[in-house]
Amino acid sequence: MEKTVSEAIKYRRSIRIFKEINLDTEKVRKCIINASLAPNSSNLQLWEFIHISDKNLIKKLSPACMNQNAAKTANQLVVFVTRKDLWKSRAKSNIDFLNNSFKENPKGNTEKRKKSVLFYYSKLVPTIYTSFFGVLGYIRYFIFQIIGLFRPIYRQAKLSDNRIVAHKSIALAAQNFMISMAAINYDTCPMEGTDTLRIKKILNLPSKSEINMVIGCGIRDEKGLYNKQFRVPFEKVYSHY
Repeated sequence: MEKTVSEAIKYRRSIRIFKEINLDTEKVRKCIINASLAPNSSNLQLWEFIHISDKNLIKKLSPACMNQNAAKTANQLVVFVTRKDLWKSRAKSNIDFLNNSFKENPKGNTEKRKKSVLFYYSKLVPTIYTSFFGVLGYIRYFIFQIIGLFRPIYRQAKLSDNRIVAHKSIALAAQNFMISMAAINYDTCPMEGTDTLRIKKILNLPSKSEINMVIGCGIRDEKGLYNKQFRVPFEKVYSHY
């Protein structure tokens, strides 16, 4: 029986040793589909999910994951990759989708709303993401700071800001994935301590792509649950106004 969301959240732990039990690849794939449904900046979906069940490839990737037990004993791996370089094609996909939506339901969309969303993807997104060795980002940043003296404005305009946005979005997807796995009693361990350059070479990923994290997947061995879960007191991290 599949767990509720709250049950899955409480069940999920970072498991560092997995049993030698095979996972159902299709079930893992469905959890990755859930990952792809995560909220993300401007719905640009600047991500890719590399699902690895080939044992030889897992063995090859393990040294690049610093030979962590979560990689060495994993039955499957999922590599979460940001693809900020795909912003043009993803913006176009949104434009095509919106144009089709407007044609299918013309009464439900005002001309003002149509112009607004199409302007966003055809003009505003290119303004934010177009870069010339990062120089345009700094020009945008200073212009936006000046405008911000007079009214609220989006200030994350530099190339580094765009990278952060892409990584925040795919981190939300990774959480979707891990909770979905926990719901079906599959375990995971997110790994950030990796040689991302070696992983990209092994997987033949484009140079402009970036590894956000590698997630080991399997069935928990109790030895792989190293400690009881610790969280600082909730009152220290919670504010209510």
